[in-house]
Amino acid sequence: MNKLFPSAQAALDGIVRDGQLLAVGGFGLCGIPEALIQALRDAGVKDLTVISNNAGVDGFGLGQLLETRQIRKMISSYVGENKEFERQYLAGELELEFTPQGTLAEKLRAGGAGIPAFFTRTGVGTLVAEGKEVREFDGHAYIMERALRPDVALVKAHVADKSGNLIFRRTARNFNPACAMAGQVTVVEVEEIVNTGDLDPDAIHLPGIYVHRIVHNPHPEKRIEKRTTRPAA
Repeated sequence: MNKLFPSAQAALDGIVRDGQLLAVGGFGLCGIPEALIQALRDAGVKDLTVISNNAGVDGFGLGQLLETRQIRKMISSYVGENKEFERQYLAGELELEFTPQGTLAEKLRAGGAGIPAFFTRTGVGTLVAEGKEVREFDGHAYIMERALRPDVALVKAHVADKSGNLIFRRTARNFNPACAMAGQVTVVEVEEIVNTGDLDPDAIHLPGIYVHRIVHNPHPEKRIEKRTTRPAA
């Protein structure tokens, strides 16, 4: 099976549609699938529900899809770097399912593992618990959280072989493996592609069984959210 596609647009062709649930890897702007997000914008699909730790920044990452009004709802942990997100949310134009970061990671991991739901103490007694089942275990209250199983996952990795085995680069790993495992169809953007068999099996972070399509983007922009430097001595 050939998993390699000639462009991000080709890799999304036939699998993205209006109204889908999507998961997008990354943390801030670290490890986001830049080319795939741009291709999703250009595809023009709308009414999307997007699972991602955050919504990028104005004009970059998922912020591009907010500007084009393609996102109807975000399932996120942190949304503080995007003025357009803030404006749409406060105006009632964008839905938000605010999810604690560890819970979001576990909801994706559970989806990839075939676990439909789990119990956690995180969020008990807060708005996070509203409308959710609460049970007591060993004298403590826990809320039930449902797993996430997105229709499509868009992921960024550093290296892939042609079978889709992946290696992530340092902190860019973040939410990417969990998104890849949870997606019913997973598309991965990588900086380097090697032949199957070239990777040390012990170095592989995610096996290719979770990867359906690969696109090569050797020179991503890799913006920095906030560059801070100390004063010159």
